[in-house]
Amino acid sequence: MIAPGSGPTSRSYFSQRLRLHYVDWGNQEAPPLILLHGGRDHCRNWDWVAADLRQDFHVIAPDLRGHGDSAWSASGHYTMANHIYDLAQLVHQQNLAPVSIIAHSLGGNIALRYAGIYPDNVRRLVAIEGLGPGPGQDAVSDRKPIAERMRNWIDQQRAISGRQPRRYPSMEAAYARMQEENKHLTPAQARHLTQYGVNQNEDGTYSWKFDHYVRLWPPYDMTRDAIAELWAAVTCPTLLVYGTESWATNPAEDGRLAHFKNASVLAVPKAGHWVHHDQLDFFLARVRAFLGAQSPLVTKSANRPRE
Repeated sequence: MIAPGSGPTSRSYFSQRLRLHYVDWGNQEAPPLILLHGGRDHCRNWDWVAADLRQDFHVIAPDLRGHGDSAWSASGHYTMANHIYDLAQLVHQQNLAPVSIIAHSLGGNIALRYAGIYPDNVRRLVAIEGLGPGPGQDAVSDRKPIAERMRNWIDQQRAISGRQPRRYPSMEAAYARMQEENKHLTPAQARHLTQYGVNQNEDGTYSWKFDHYVRLWPPYDMTRDAIAELWAAVTCPTLLVYGTESWATNPAEDGRLAHFKNASVLAVPKAGHWVHHDQLDFFLARVRAFLGAQSPLVTKSANRPRE
C-alpha cells in the first residue's frame, strides 16, 4: 500500500559507465510504467502525472544522461544511440518488460525508436510530440553535405565549450525564467519545476542542472527512412499526442501516422509543447483510458504540485 502524499524514492543505475538517476514511485507489484522527459528537462516534471497513475502502475521516471541528477557525458556528446541504450539498460536491469511508456519530446523520440527495436518489450506507448520536426521542416539541413554539417557542429561545440552556465542570483530569478519559457504554466507548476531543475552553486547562485552540450544535435543520425522503418516495426497500441498551440504538426495530416501499424492521434486544445502541464486533467483522462487504468486518484487538485 502506498502512503498518501508520499513522494518517490531516488535510485540510480549504470549505463556505459555513467551513473544515471531515476525516481521510483513504488507499487512494485503493479504493471511497470516509465515516464521519459524531454530535452533540458528532468524527471520531476512528471510528478503530477506520476501522482495520479501510481496506484495503478509501478511508475519509474528517469533523468536522461546530461539531465537532472544523472551524470554528464565526459565527451559532451549526446546521441540518440546513447539515449536508446540507456532506456534499454533501464528496462533490462530492472526487468520491466513488457513496459508501458509515456514520453515527451526528446523522450518520445527515444521511446518510439526503442519500441521499434524491441517491439515485444513495450505494452503501450504515449508519445507527446515525440516525432521530431515534420516533413520538410528540416529538409534544408538534411540536404547539406556531411562536411558542411560536421564543420557547423564543430563550430557549435567550440562555442558551447566557452559558455559558462548561467547563474541566477536567487531561486526567484530562476523561477521567473521558467515562467517566461512556458506561459501556460501556473505559478505553482513553474515553482515546482524550478525547485527540482536547479542546483545551488558554491557562491549561492543557482544554475540549471542540464549539461549545455545537450543543446547540440549530433551532425548525423538515422535517416528519415530508417526512423520510419522503426516506427513501422512498433506493434503496441500507440497514442501520438500534440498540442494545438504548439509548433508540432498533426501526424494524421502530415503523413507520419501512416507509418504506424496501430497508432492514433490525440490533439489537445489550448496546449503548447508541454501538453501534460498545459492541460493536465484532459491529458490524464485520455491517457488513463488508453492505458486501461482504474478511476483517477487525483483530480483537478493534481494541478497543485506537492512541495
